[in-house]
Amino acid sequence: MATKKLKDWFDKDLAVLLSEKIKVHDRSFDSRRFIKEVAEGTKNLELKDRVALIADQLQANLPSDFKQAINICRRILGPELKKETGMFTEGYWLMPVAKYVEKYGINHFSESMDAIKMITKRHTGEYCIRPFVIKYPDKTLAVMEKWSHNANVHVRRLSSEGLRPRLPWASELEQFVENPTPVLEILENLKDDDSKFVQKSVANNLNDILKDNYEIGIDVIKRWSKGAKQNRKWIIKHALRNPVKTKDPQALKIIEKLE
Repeated sequence: MATKKLKDWFDKDLAVLLSEKIKVHDRSFDSRRFIKEVAEGTKNLELKDRVALIADQLQANLPSDFKQAINICRRILGPELKKETGMFTEGYWLMPVAKYVEKYGINHFSESMDAIKMITKRHTGEYCIRPFVIKYPDKTLAVMEKWSHNANVHVRRLSSEGLRPRLPWASELEQFVENPTPVLEILENLKDDDSKFVQKSVANNLNDILKDNYEIGIDVIKRWSKGAKQNRKWIIKHALRNPVKTKDPQALKIIEKLE
């Protein structure tokens, strides 16, 4: 994918790829119409709008019943990622499927949660889960708390990344900008995770929290720093990178004690 911009992978060729996969499980899928609409519609669009247009065309051509449609989508997902990397290389083509769940699955909580869990093992669910966090905060947090104990590294990572108050490329989760306390239980479950992929997400989540709720974030980090082993030390140092740059006294003191 290094030879062209990411947005340029979301065009007619991707429509052909998706339609071929879908057609195996849904003979009524109008491949010709789907490919035509995507090819013509994406020409002058940037990445986000291209992905949204393809998701809209999935909605227009898959069965109108979401449960039936998402069952077809689940069948085309393919093998899980074997490594921590690959979500935007091997799994890039699933971005419109994730957007489809985000836009059209909002009234189907259970089916959408199952789909997001499957998608994130191959691509990522960090963007498509955010509308569910907003509409169903308690139910979604309960699911993500369970995910924080999951054996799959991508699922564990999503339980943190999907709850970041200020996730790049995504709208803010205003409820957690105002009060991040509900997120802390999940981060607590991940503070000693062996995966650097998960560690980075936890650190970035804490970094987000520090921007808006410094005292809450720094209190968590102070507590975590007591008896911290290598994995947790890395999370703390990465979470404090911005306060350290600004010579924040508390951050510098924590880092000094970790050395």
